[in-house]
Amino acid sequence: MNLELLKKVLEETEKQIKKDQNKQSTQIEKEQCFISNQPTEIVEVIEEKIETKEVEKFKAITEFVGSTIGDTVGLVIANLDSQLREKIGLDKKYSAIGFISARTGGAPHIWAADDAVKETNTEVVSIQLARDCKEGAGQGATIIFAAQDVSDVRRAVEIVLSSVDKHMGDVFMTDAGHIEFHYTSRASYALNKIFNAEVGKSFGIVVGGPAAIGLVMADAALKAASVDLVNYLDVNSTGYSNQIIITVTGDSGAVKQSVMAAREVGKNVFRSMGHEPIALGKATF
Repeated sequence: MNLELLKKVLEETEKQIKKDQNKQSTQIEKEQCFISNQPTEIVEVIEEKIETKEVEKFKAITEFVGSTIGDTVGLVIANLDSQLREKIGLDKKYSAIGFISARTGGAPHIWAADDAVKETNTEVVSIQLARDCKEGAGQGATIIFAAQDVSDVRRAVEIVLSSVDKHMGDVFMTDAGHIEFHYTSRASYALNKIFNAEVGKSFGIVVGGPAAIGLVMADAALKAASVDLVNYLDVNSTGYSNQIIITVTGDSGAVKQSVMAAREVGKNVFRSMGHEPIALGKATF
């Protein structure tokens, strides 16, 4: 191909590109003009369709109750399959179950579940802590409620989803780790099931990661007030999560004082490391 012919081909190609660009600009102007001349409610629909054009449509399911902080999801099953009921170890009188499952947290969800069983006609069938650790040193949690009526388990799940936000306020995060503290003046069946807390008695928990911080906080908590140590969970017993956990019981004022003392020590350790602990919500005490 000689130079003259090549030049001619390039000129024609450039003309065609400009022509296509002009057509595209004209089309966009027409669409914008059309949209701007429509009533507000129609414009909103058009814009919504444009934004969601590539998003796959989904159909809501009755099992879904809601979701919240910590990648927490709440689900219900109105009539659990008989084979699953047997494997879960669910009493035959119960057919409806409610699930709470989260990737971050653990203690906030258990405290929220304790709130739920106090207010609903449900039983806590199972509480399991997973070594998920999506964020920080904490674990995830899976909690199963059971009842004869699906409305009861749905209500329990709703309470947990609402209460988790509150209890996450007692979790403090830094780039170096996390600390958390929870307290109740009256433990119920969720705390009894997972931590062997005495039902109706004041109960508290202190969690610290890395584990060394948890140990210092545990020592401060037990020295601050006259409380009884219920659980001591180290790295091995928390699924090799880098944290130490203690739970305490006793007089309501003493338990609260113990947990608050640990909180101040934990915060000061992180500040000494150059990290300011940030609460995931509004602290409850």
